[in-house]
Amino acid sequence: MRRKTSRLPGPLPQREGIDAVRLRLPVDGAWTTVREHLAERLPGGAAEVDAMLRRGAFVGVDGPVLADTTYLPGASVWFHRDFPDEVPVPFAITVRHRDEHIVVADKPHFLATTPRGRHITQTALARLRKDLGLPALSPAHRLDRLTAGLVLFSVRPEERGAYQTLFRDRKVHKEYEGVAPYRAGLELPHVSRSRIEKVPGIVAAFETPGEPNSETRIEAAGRRGDLVRYRLTPVTGRTHQLRVHMNALGVPLLGDPFFPVVTDPPPDDFRRPLQLLARVLEFTDPVTGTEHRFESGRSLLAWTAYDEWAAGR
Repeated sequence: MRRKTSRLPGPLPQREGIDAVRLRLPVDGAWTTVREHLAERLPGGAAEVDAMLRRGAFVGVDGPVLADTTYLPGASVWFHRDFPDEVPVPFAITVRHRDEHIVVADKPHFLATTPRGRHITQTALARLRKDLGLPALSPAHRLDRLTAGLVLFSVRPEERGAYQTLFRDRKVHKEYEGVAPYRAGLELPHVSRSRIEKVPGIVAAFETPGEPNSETRIEAAGRRGDLVRYRLTPVTGRTHQLRVHMNALGVPLLGDPFFPVVTDPPPDDFRRPLQLLARVLEFTDPVTGTEHRFESGRSLLAWTAYDEWAAGR
């Protein structure tokens, strides 16, 4: 059976900024009690379900689910999953703008945007919901965990689609900064166009022959010896697009654990972060009509203090 998470407020409040899981009971079930169904459906089986029932972990629309609660086809049950052990990300997330419609956050490196996999509470969404008291906050787009910079969130559920559509329809101007080696003979500005694929089970996206589905404009914004600060302006938003295009040009971004070689740093290694920053978001607000331009207050350490970055301080 597939688990579903309700986007609407259920009878259980959020925990650490995370919604409770919502399970819909199958309409064609032959179970007598909710307990019987949960014991078959949940990975922990009857023992775990009984322990959760004793502590009142399951809730329906009419209150706590008990061991003898009658099975009602099509009804819903809510509960909180146990959070995985997470290494706290020791960097603060800052808010660049907040109004009744949107929040623009300036995310640090190593903090995921949304809960996924082993990153649940250590995410920008969970932190902001909790810190700002905005349980309905939702991301309009996603920024890679290893990338720092600006992320747009919508405040009201009924407006979420309007802000997400901005990114889908490429109506947001985005600029990134990256620090990478200088390469003699690389003519800039340069426009990279290629076909990028991301295959489940393979951590890094890759280029493959075929009709291009990605485009990035790459410019030099400064040079210091063997390093260049690049301005990266994506037209499309494929997974790992900027990192793939920089690597293909022979100038992989500093601190990238995927390109040119995939490595697997431990989760508590916060040294030498990927030198990629979402610097600018610019768009017309689809709800208010306001012309917005936001700029990150962060900087890339390899550019401002390379020796510190290289030493992992």
